[in-house]
Amino acid sequence: MAVKTAEAGLEERWRDILSVHARTMCEIDRVLHPHGLGASDFEVLDILAAATPVQGEQCRVQNLVGRVHLSQSALSRLIGRLEKDGLLERSVCAEDRRGVYVALTPKGRDLHAEVLPLQRAALARMLSR
Repeated sequence: MAVKTAEAGLEERWRDILSVHARTMCEIDRVLHPHGLGASDFEVLDILAAATPVQGEQCRVQNLVGRVHLSQSALSRLIGRLEKDGLLERSVCAEDRRGVYVALTPKGRDLHAEVLPLQRAALARMLSR
């Protein structure tokens, strides 16, 4: 019986984590939607802003794969949308043609700076409960 109780507690904690994650992602989506972004879009912009603090610096897409909770193909599509919206630029690595770099554009940096307080406020609201 103790095993069942421990397993039930573990399962309940896991479901609580998933619930907090889902509610938080929905809230971030809600506050960023008027700015044309979703939570995953913001994550990529935020990681790039932190990894490349100077305009023109680049980050290898492969370095984003482990930090963004998307499959490689979903991340590639997201990067394509952000590029189409003028928020980042892609370039091919000269030394390794398979490698792809991304860099925030000035428009991407400006939008990130504009919505950063909204995303952080949403996190504070959702995670302080």
